[in-house]
Amino acid sequence: MKKAKIYIPNKSAMQSGLAKSVKWILEYETKDPSKNPLMGWESSSDTLSELKLEFSTKESAINYAKKKSIDYELIEPKKRKIVKKSYADNFLK
Repeated sequence: MKKAKIYIPNKSAMQSGLAKSVKWILEYETKDPSKNPLMGWESSSDTLSELKLEFSTKESAINYAKKKSIDYELIEPKKRKIVKKSYADNFLK
């Protein structure tokens, strides 16, 4: 069977909050990407590469992959280092 990766997507540069970064994504890996000579786009004959499944928890994504006998790679999110800042800190140095 195909190999997939399970991860939480990064927030886009246009987001300031973390509201939509709690979904887990199961995405199949593309085997043979090729460049379209006419348009210059990257394309593939593999239709599973277009499929992204969303899950509310990591466990449900793993259970789905095990139930469907999909080889998967789990990519854990990195811990964010939160630095508390104050407006007054601009003037103290």
